[in-house]
Amino acid sequence: MEYREKYEEWLSDPYFDADTKAELKKIADDENEIKERFYKDLEFGTAGLRGVIGAGTNRLNIYTVRKATQGLANYILKKGMQDKGVAIAYDSRRMSPEFADEAALCLGANGIRAYVFESLRPTPELSYAVRELGCAAGINITASHNPPEYNGYKVYWEDGAQITPPHDKGIMDEVKAVTDYNTVKTMGLEEAKAAGLYKVIGAEIDDSYIAQLKTQVIHQDAIDAVKKELKIVYSPLHGTGNIPARRVLGELGFENVYVVKEQELPDGEFPTVSYPNPEAAEAFELGLKLAKEVDADLILATDPDADRLGVYVKDTKSGEYKVLTGNMSGCLLADYEIGQRLAVSGSLPEDGYLIKTIVTSNLADAIAKEYGVGLIEVLTGFKFIGQQILGFETSGKGQYLFGFEESYGCLIGTHARDKDAIVATMALCEAAAYYRTQGKTLWDAMLDLYEKYGYYKDAVQSITLKGIEGLQKIQEILETLRKNPPTEVGGYQVLKVRDYQDGTVKDLATNETGGTGLPKSNVLYYELTDDAWLCVRPSGTEPKVKFYYGIKGQSLEDADAKSEKLGKEVLAMIDQML
Repeated sequence: MEYREKYEEWLSDPYFDADTKAELKKIADDENEIKERFYKDLEFGTAGLRGVIGAGTNRLNIYTVRKATQGLANYILKKGMQDKGVAIAYDSRRMSPEFADEAALCLGANGIRAYVFESLRPTPELSYAVRELGCAAGINITASHNPPEYNGYKVYWEDGAQITPPHDKGIMDEVKAVTDYNTVKTMGLEEAKAAGLYKVIGAEIDDSYIAQLKTQVIHQDAIDAVKKELKIVYSPLHGTGNIPARRVLGELGFENVYVVKEQELPDGEFPTVSYPNPEAAEAFELGLKLAKEVDADLILATDPDADRLGVYVKDTKSGEYKVLTGNMSGCLLADYEIGQRLAVSGSLPEDGYLIKTIVTSNLADAIAKEYGVGLIEVLTGFKFIGQQILGFETSGKGQYLFGFEESYGCLIGTHARDKDAIVATMALCEAAAYYRTQGKTLWDAMLDLYEKYGYYKDAVQSITLKGIEGLQKIQEILETLRKNPPTEVGGYQVLKVRDYQDGTVKDLATNETGGTGLPKSNVLYYELTDDAWLCVRPSGTEPKVKFYYGIKGQSLEDADAKSEKLGKEVLAMIDQML
């Protein structure tokens, strides 16, 4: 059916409500807008749905949420898991509570109980709740750090991780099979509650979740020693992290936690930032201002669904606050968690593993080697780290020590199977306390890490290409690189080319080809000389193509210069393809 026909159908079909039709009538004279909204269905991908909120098949609305949920319900019913129920959480975004209820009522109409949080909660707590309640699946209504016009719908399976093979394909197929919105089931809220199909959850899960986080503390003694001195500035960026982050820090004894007031309360408009991403410098402007007023030791900011953590730390020598990238904070925590567990217990598991994604710093490899633990690389997406943990559990072989990805996400412990910015907040504050007892700041600890392992520096260049044409251009860029792979980038020779689409690794010197050992994905990776690398992949959540790269320098200045040079070469390469 052509987009115009779909548009007319939504205007005429009594299934769609009056507000939806009124919104669509306003764009009657805008052919491009009609096309954008109806030229395709909002794609249910391996992470679920994410899109702009609005009426239309290519938008996130109550109908596309119901449709996705009907597909999920059909899959759960086919698996005979309907008695286990589904946990549902949501963040502070526009329409998040409404979408959560629509999903719950669709599940209820299919005979599947929904456990719905009473108010907004972090993504990692949803992951925890799925496991704690023994659910078949979980749904989280969030668009993470996207701009305010977006929302999303993430699906988790019974292990608490976002869906991976074979369940992702199975659910995607069921969602695609729902072609008539009139076949999607729903029911009334009071009817669902009366039937025991809509159960509100809250404090009991909160208490259990926070208790689990506190079991990961290694040096309570260090916290006790400096809890009156260490000063922490924290911002939830108008999202879900405010209550749990402050609660866990308070219960551990930290006395000087200063919250950025302008960003404290939930607000789906995110009025203080253009978009609520802790990777962006603007997200820290207010936090830095407060930090200077109170002379804080570190500044922390979690994204709206509190799975990513951004960090600035004070350099007492210069008085400046230094930003830690996701690679830097992840490696700092990896070294702290693994190193201190070794120091305290005297040994590490023989089959212990550090897990990272393919676009994460090679500094992680050096840390794993130093401690004699295994290193596992997975595709981008924390669900693949969760999948490895599940593999350890089901096989009885392998123990999870730490896992992280460059996009500001890590997991300490196995209480959840997604990145957890609440436990990361707790651990970084603990690490700050520990290093303070050693006469060091977190920045000192980061410099020690570089001095020990090498001055690794990693960065990413993103190009946004919106709309139908943008999507086509992104595919063209990947295909151009496939057909004409570079042999040199920024003065570095290409040693090997990994093409995750066809699962091959080609050695350019010998022309020998091996396998990647990972699932197929539209990603290209270039291993370069001098421990440098470049990786190209489309974003899974935004209309972007991303170019990740990393180098190893001899000093901070050398690493900065090498990274800047490689970054310019990457941008020049992109310009030639646009």
